[in-house]
Parts: sequence; structure tokens; C-alpha cells
Amino acid sequence: MNPYAVLAAAAARWEHVADRLGSPLRERLAGRLDAVRRAKDEEGRGTAVEAAAQVLLEGLPDEFGAVAQARLSADVLDDAYLGFRMEDLAVLLLDGHRMVGPVLGPVRERLLAAPALNADTVLRRGGDPYAPELIRLRGAGGVLRLPRFQFSEGSLPWMAVLEVNRLLEADRDPWGAADWWLSANAWLGATPAELLGGPRERQLADVALLLMEGE
Repeated sequence: MNPYAVLAAAAARWEHVADRLGSPLRERLAGRLDAVRRAKDEEGRGTAVEAAAQVLLEGLPDEFGAVAQARLSADVLDDAYLGFRMEDLAVLLLDGHRMVGPVLGPVRERLLAAPALNADTVLRRGGDPYAPELIRLRGAGGVLRLPRFQFSEGSLPWMAVLEVNRLLEADRDPWGAADWWLSANAWLGATPAELLGGPRERQLADVALLLMEGE
């Protein structure tokens, strides 16, 4: 059995699996996945992954027994399943969002790698990290990360950011809004975040409005 593939399969089938995870099983699985993240070395990580896969095999044998058997009999060593990986299940269960899989997973990693402030830092500097106009992304363990570009040097949010985030409905789709700010924009000829504080800042709201009206 490849336990990594079993956990990856759970992530790939999450829409179906989530409905079948009762509270005790969900809590046990969450605890095992948290142990995977806290493992200090590869041996500890492997042991934790096996324990997490065993929770699924025992709790939902009809769902994952066949996956484990197929992977074992075919001697498949690939840790992925339909492009999903074990880490995706931890994101779904522990972090509480769905930026996972072969398409959205790389976007998640790229956006979380961008400079960010945590909620405590924003509070300490006199800001409100929970303002609905700010983008908040959930990193490992569900920790809030506020992309740094949203704030001026004094750690107050740019007014243009608040305006554009309202247009982009960042409170509903923070990942989509963050991706817009941090990706090259053909209309602007630049990454939107790069224009903050400059002479072209006013164009940001116009382009965001065109985007939302075109949806």
C-alpha cells in the first residue's frame, strides 16, 4: 500500500468523502494530518502518513480499500492520484479552503509564497486585519496571511486596494482577488500590485471593474 496515494485519493474525491466523514472520524483524521505537518524528519513523517491513511482505510473501507489494493497490486509508487497529493487533503481538512489539485495547488503555493503580514502584526500597527475589504489567505494550519502589497510603508492599507478589493469581492473570493493583484495583467502591462502608489494607480479600479462586468 502507498499511504500517500490513499490520502491523495481522498483529496481528489473530497466532494464525496467529506459527506461521509462523521465528527469522530474527521477529528481523528485531522489529528493524524496535523502530526504529518509537525513531523521533524522523513521517518516521522512517513509514520504519520501511514497512520492517517489507516484512519481512512478503517473508517471508509469500501471507499479506500480498493484504492490501496490497486496501488499495491500494481506496485505503483507514484504518491499522486489524478494530480492530487497528500498535502492537498491537509489543506482541505486543516486549512479550510479548496485551493488544491493540479490546477489550483500551484496557485496556492505561489500566492502563499508572496510577502505577507499576520493578523497580530496588523493589529499591533493599528490596523484591522478583519476588515472585509482586505484579502486574507489561510496558510498552513489555517493561519491568516494578509498579502503585504495591500499595505503602505506605514502599514495602513492603500485606499486603491480597498476600492479594488470591494470590486473583486475579495471577502467572497480572496484567492481569486490575490491572484489578480499578483499576476501579470495584459491590459495594464504590469502586475497590478506594482502600480500601487504610482501615477497609474487610478487605472486599477477601472480594469477591475471591466473584469467584473465581463463575468
